[in-house]
Amino acid sequence: ADGMVVDKVAQMRKAGRTLAEAAHWVKENIPHFCLYATVDDLNHLYRGGRVSRTTAFLGSAIGIKPILKLDDTGNEEGKLVPLSKVRGRKQSIQALVKYMEEHAGAFLKQNDKVYITHGDCLEEAQYLAQLVKEKFGIAKAMINHIGPVIGSHAGPGALALSFMGESK
Repeated sequence: ADGMVVDKVAQMRKAGRTLAEAAHWVKENIPHFCLYATVDDLNHLYRGGRVSRTTAFLGSAIGIKPILKLDDTGNEEGKLVPLSKVRGRKQSIQALVKYMEEHAGAFLKQNDKVYITHGDCLEEAQYLAQLVKEKFGIAKAMINHIGPVIGSHAGPGALALSFMGESK
């Protein structure tokens, strides 16, 4: 979601808005910055202390892929929390689009671009961008690599979708 915020501020500055106006817009819209993510391998979450060894072993054995969201509660602000589980990689990527559909609401029109972050899975990131284009008509996608800190916890195959929405 950080890349989305920076890009939105850069767009505002190019349009002639002041830095103070851009900062005010960011503060007003923090509740509308949505991020949903999935990982391909639960063992990285186990090594980072996010899931138990049993969960990682059993979940990986049957192809469970967690769906995570950027938490919006006051005491856990900015943390990724589990939202649901699906079976299979393709279904996990499709679930990210489903959550965008459920939460974008009236903000869908403000999404002239979506922001996709991936952990060494560019083809899957491009597939996600294609699904968003087909579902919502949003042709622009900013696709970037996950940084090393998040990447070390999420592992290769991590994939996140950020957008503006009514609720997280």
